[in-house]
Amino acid sequence: MATSELALEQLLFTPATPAPDAVRVIYAFPNTYSVGITSLGYQVIWSLLASRREVAVARLFTDLAEPLPRDPELVGFSLSWELDYVHILDLLERQGIPLQAEAREEAHPLVFGGGPVLTANPEPFAAFFDLILLGDGEGLVEQMIQTYRQVRQGSRAEKLRALAQVPGIYVPSLYEVHYRGPDGPVEKVIPKRDGIPSSIRKHTFRGNTLSVSTVVTPKAAWESIYMVEVVRSCPEMCRFCLASYLTLPFRAADVEGHLIPAVERGLQVTQRIGLLGASVTQHPQFEPLLEYLAQDRFEQVRLSLASVRTGTVTPRLAQVLSRRGSQSITVAIESGSERLRRIVNKKLTNEEILAAAAHAQAGGLKGIKFYGMVGIPAETQADLEATVALFKELKKAAPRLRLTLGCSTFVPKAHTPFQWQGVDPQAEKKLQWYQKHLRPLGVEFRPESYSWSVIQALISRGDRRVARVLQLARQWGESLGSFRRAFKELKGQLPPLDYYVHSDWDPVDPLPWQHIEGPLTPERLLQHRQEAFSVGSS
Repeated sequence: MATSELALEQLLFTPATPAPDAVRVIYAFPNTYSVGITSLGYQVIWSLLASRREVAVARLFTDLAEPLPRDPELVGFSLSWELDYVHILDLLERQGIPLQAEAREEAHPLVFGGGPVLTANPEPFAAFFDLILLGDGEGLVEQMIQTYRQVRQGSRAEKLRALAQVPGIYVPSLYEVHYRGPDGPVEKVIPKRDGIPSSIRKHTFRGNTLSVSTVVTPKAAWESIYMVEVVRSCPEMCRFCLASYLTLPFRAADVEGHLIPAVERGLQVTQRIGLLGASVTQHPQFEPLLEYLAQDRFEQVRLSLASVRTGTVTPRLAQVLSRRGSQSITVAIESGSERLRRIVNKKLTNEEILAAAAHAQAGGLKGIKFYGMVGIPAETQADLEATVALFKELKKAAPRLRLTLGCSTFVPKAHTPFQWQGVDPQAEKKLQWYQKHLRPLGVEFRPESYSWSVIQALISRGDRRVARVLQLARQWGESLGSFRRAFKELKGQLPPLDYYVHSDWDPVDPLPWQHIEGPLTPERLLQHRQEAFSVGSS
């Protein structure tokens, strides 16, 4: 217990006093308090639970907790990063809850989870959860509580069957997976009994208001920040992008009716505002919002933006951000190769990238961080050389600007057109090549760990058999070597690591997440994939 951190919180909602018969809930974030309380999704779901009289909720983090109920009925987790699964298992053990859902008995709480990792592909984690909330939490969490209360006196099996009827709630134990042999691919995923939906569609919140911070604290990873979600999803539809495809449709919060009042409310408790979204500057009314924030009365406010679309970087945007305490902006370009950007549907020219750098410098910013990627399907050495050539041009276009390239390896994500493609085995060498050729130019090169990308791909495309790998690897440490060792131990019980990570899958074969309905059908995703490769071959 670390009450000093919690005492520093400023709440922007009014928690309810729980009724005597309130449902006892532990809501956990599987990381430190500093990291967890900076998750807007976690803040919002916690406040939804804490605002209800029929719920008594206590928060749990890896390093601190509120006073926890001795006999919780529901224990929930918000999962934002794949490798945080280790902390979920640690926290379950600390609470005396069996790790495997099938080992839990009537006296044990129901364990639920949500968040982007579980929504995309819940299968590698299915063994650890009694129920998984797919999609947006707003509206779905309330429905879960309401349904649970209706069957609260029933058996564990009765509760799970009732919750499985709620659209957006997935109960893994009510589905069975058939494989083509112990180490073969998935053949089908079907309900175990009549009356259970054959597929589960993610819940989509549809409203003109989006999320805003419900708590502000100096102990957050972004100190004393008040976060405002400006848009949800992204209209660009880059073929690899989970943030675009999984969260469709694109939604923009109303500026006059929601965003401006939300900012005004936040400024009553802090001088630091963060505008969040996959593509903040593509809000159809972004310019009026920017001009509102440019007013002289906000002179002391620190303003930061999540990644912005390159083509929307104007001198005015750079000027306002510079005056509001931002030193740099972040834009995703993926590659300096226009051919490769066409393949991934990144509607962006080199001229726009060069103009963005020039505008950022003219507006008074000190730097730009670019996001790039290696291993994009159909990438060649010429594409890598085009990226280096672009950075040479950027140095000329904005000589005073500090240039950074954060570079990851392409990882296939469920419900995207590239979900069938494997990780490029040459990606690590490509990262090393970039480092060798970009650093002499004065570009700060920040590669993401290739080993971490391999583990991410395993989890991203894993089926239920991968849960055994996760449990074994946890015992030996969070390294790629631990995962390779686990596969060696389990040889013959599941496909090899290369199958999950590096293999290009046949689109005819069923996917491990075939029973989870994404925003677009597999047929539509295949169409987008074909369009990408037709660009690459032209």
